[in-house]
Amino acid sequence: MKSVVRWNPIRDFASVQDEMNRLMGDVFGRPLDQGGAVVWQPPIDIEETPESYRVHVELPGMRLEDIKITLEDNRLTIRGEKSRTVEQKDATYHRLERVYGTFERSFSLTHAVNPEKIEATYRDGVLEVTVPKAEEAKAREIPVKVAR
Repeated sequence: MKSVVRWNPIRDFASVQDEMNRLMGDVFGRPLDQGGAVVWQPPIDIEETPESYRVHVELPGMRLEDIKITLEDNRLTIRGEKSRTVEQKDATYHRLERVYGTFERSFSLTHAVNPEKIEATYRDGVLEVTVPKAEEAKAREIPVKVAR
């Protein structure tokens, strides 16, 4: 017995669009910005706890001196530049897929933060930035007293 599945044109169109994007990427390479440079945005995870924000950025192959982190007006900005290794003149390259160049990622933080206590660590190609919330931004329970 066959089950009947309702046709959803949006789902079909989205899968065709995904396939076309993949095909174009294979043919023409990575997306370009208006100036013809390769667009590079490292993947980022942002986690919020009651005490802080934690940002994890994948930056494999980058040197610490090429990474800059700033906080201005509750906007966290991470920027850097990944330099390409020197190509060998007598080598034949069959595929060049790694992306190089500059990047910048900025995020508005919704709560007041404590800029003096921001910490950043870099290990195994992953940058972790911990941004503690300011005391006034943390939720706190107000005890109710009995009136006399």
